[in-house]
Amino acid sequence: MNAITLVIGAICILVIAYRFYGIFFTKKVLKINEDTPTPANEKNDGQDYVPTNRWVAFGHHFAAIAAAGPLVGPILAAQFGYLPGYLWLLIGAVIGGAVHDAVVLFASMTKGGKSLSEVMREELGPVAGFCTGLAMLFIITITMAGLSMVILGALAENPWGTFAVAATIPIAMLMGLINKFTGNLKISTILGVILLVGAVFYGPSIQGTWLGDVLTLDRETLSILLPIYAFFAAALPVWFLLAPRDYLSSFMKIGVFVALIIGVFIINPTIQFPAFIPEFLGGGPIVAGPVWPFVSITIACGAISGFHAFVGSGTTPKMLNRWDDIRVVGFGAMLVECVVGVMALIAATVLHPADYFAINSSPEAFAKLGMTVVDLPVLSEAIGMDLEGRTGGAVTLAVGMASIFAGVEWFSHLTAYFYQFVIMFEAVFILTAIDAGTRTARYLIQDFLGNVYKPLKKTDWLPGAIGASALACIMWGYLLNSGDIASVWALFGVSNQLMASIGLVCGVTFVLKVADKRIYALTCFIPLVYLYITVNVAGFWMVKNVYWNDMAGGYNILNGILSIIMLTLGLIIVITSFIKWRELWAHPRFTKQATAN
Repeated sequence: MNAITLVIGAICILVIAYRFYGIFFTKKVLKINEDTPTPANEKNDGQDYVPTNRWVAFGHHFAAIAAAGPLVGPILAAQFGYLPGYLWLLIGAVIGGAVHDAVVLFASMTKGGKSLSEVMREELGPVAGFCTGLAMLFIITITMAGLSMVILGALAENPWGTFAVAATIPIAMLMGLINKFTGNLKISTILGVILLVGAVFYGPSIQGTWLGDVLTLDRETLSILLPIYAFFAAALPVWFLLAPRDYLSSFMKIGVFVALIIGVFIINPTIQFPAFIPEFLGGGPIVAGPVWPFVSITIACGAISGFHAFVGSGTTPKMLNRWDDIRVVGFGAMLVECVVGVMALIAATVLHPADYFAINSSPEAFAKLGMTVVDLPVLSEAIGMDLEGRTGGAVTLAVGMASIFAGVEWFSHLTAYFYQFVIMFEAVFILTAIDAGTRTARYLIQDFLGNVYKPLKKTDWLPGAIGASALACIMWGYLLNSGDIASVWALFGVSNQLMASIGLVCGVTFVLKVADKRIYALTCFIPLVYLYITVNVAGFWMVKNVYWNDMAGGYNILNGILSIIMLTLGLIIVITSFIKWRELWAHPRFTKQATAN
């Protein structure tokens, strides 16, 4: 199987889905029209509510939703072979993810740009609203731990990579200062890109020096430093670090994946993985559980992701200038993210399976597989570091992309530089998500605890902001230190897909209220049924076989308790929603999009 076949097939399917299903869902199901102003126009305040060009809004939305998830999930799921992940990416994105993102965005806009928890409170009552808000707090906390786990395998004992990633912090701060005090975006962009590339090329010179020794960090040290960093990032003004880092990383994301797509078309590498790996369909060294339900749990972002609901009911609904932009921004951005997931899967599967498992398994686990590495020694020598046992997916993506471009003769001597650039590319995106996610967790904590102590409700109250930021970092920092990538990523996947289920619950409710035909509710109900069953099967499997099994490597009582709590919250929301659906089915109310109350 040639990689170019998978790329062309995916792009064709996604373009057709956007052209036909996207129009059907937004025009026929949601009945989107321009009869009423969008929240951005109705509440235009020049700060939060700002009518924005659809392509600028698309760029913001895509940068926010497409963090490390679509890069890591497909790589880990390659354990089952290339076909299960490939099929789930395409089917999940078209039937589930694009529908989920569009309907959550629509629901938030009909409620004036409110968050999903507020929407659920108004639609399904205070119990469902409270459960949704609490689930969102759990999920954002677990997400931070899952994403941070990816960084550990990439930067552990890697002073070059650690230097390049660390350099992005002062670079982003410098860009923020230039933008703040001069307003010259062009100068800050040029300077930022030059310094970024310079950090990668200067990296080798620190190895063997005192600075290199300082930056040679083990996983345990990194797992402590990341929450400390996040605490300061969450407390700093947005313009000083978060915004310029997000802006800078957008250039990296676009550049890297455009280069990868071009590389695949030029080189057309061979997919070395089989469609299925039979011995691991029931579970393996990377993903402990069977191919179903865990292919749909391991690959969250890229197919369907509850994390998108935070964005789709956060900043984006306050930016859209026209209702029809929902199709471009909500439906379309999800399909583009699917392309990112497909490219990540290709980068993993062009490696020899033995090399892939050597990277993503511990040395002890790999020794039990009875495999012999093929190209990994050559790749390790070209990159200049030992690649075995670097779990988490980030290293696999970097190695896979470097191996593709090594097919170009003039590029082969730059393999080490490209590898470290991709590591930095991934880490910067993860740190951006950690910055924003920790800040979001802080807001959620302040909102919840503010019901007990009113001053906490004020997000600009310094003691409250510091305390909530510290609590958020302590919570996800503990999870980060409590397991390996297999257990923590599965916990993230279950919580993330449960959030997506909640988003689809909201979708069914709104479709029943606005669609001319009640059968159109199946557009949200079918993916909801699949995803909700999948989440519960995976969640209870992990609790029984991993979290509460003292013989398992991921044994962790707390993770099991968190799983049970989240699944219980989901059950309460689903039961509450069924009561509402029965009412809507018996007495349908066809209302305008902006007054769907």
